[in-house]
Amino acid sequence: MRTTVLFILAGALLVGCPKEEAPTKTQGEEAPGEGEPTEMAEGKDGVPSQYVVELDTTKGAIVIDVHRDWAPNGADRFYELVQNGYFTDIAFFRVVGGFMAQAGISGDPALNAVWREKRIPDDPVKASNMRGTVTFATSGPDSRTTQFFINFTDNSRLDGMGFAPFGKVKDMGPVDGLYDGYGEGAPRGRGPSQGQMQTQGNSYLKESFPKLDYIKSARIIE
Repeated sequence: MRTTVLFILAGALLVGCPKEEAPTKTQGEEAPGEGEPTEMAEGKDGVPSQYVVELDTTKGAIVIDVHRDWAPNGADRFYELVQNGYFTDIAFFRVVGGFMAQAGISGDPALNAVWREKRIPDDPVKASNMRGTVTFATSGPDSRTTQFFINFTDNSRLDGMGFAPFGKVKDMGPVDGLYDGYGEGAPRGRGPSQGQMQTQGNSYLKESFPKLDYIKSARIIE
């Protein structure tokens, strides 16, 4: 277990992203609270207590039910990003089979420079990192910005590390189909360097990692 935890932390602090992101792994289905919605006031800027996002990806539509009662700050940020068109031509750059699929670094270096400083406060962990749950990546206290991951399996060991899910994917078929051949990111693995993504954007990815899958666009559908 100690080795696994160290691996997660190392992934969170990959080169070039001292304030950004990471998560890690086993087998489960239900996220706590699912099917038992709690009445809550809207979030900032009128964010609904519950809403549904459709990610149009190169593997088909990924539909996410978002619950503010699970993680209000995370749900509000995700809504903001979708409404601002941030998730346009965004790569699933870190897809590790049996663990998770991570996305959220813009293909536009200018956008990265802006959003890397827009951190949000942590949320208490109320839902568990079970299969299909969607969670913002973090590298430490109050460091979440734009990167998120989708759990492939029961990663409840992440709960105690402050990774707070804010939603759940309705149908994991498209997620399970995401290309995972590059594996873990550089320098630990063969995948993309987050530092180079931040500064070079999609030109770096499309030249060096042509098989990656992408979010083409995102929208609120309910």
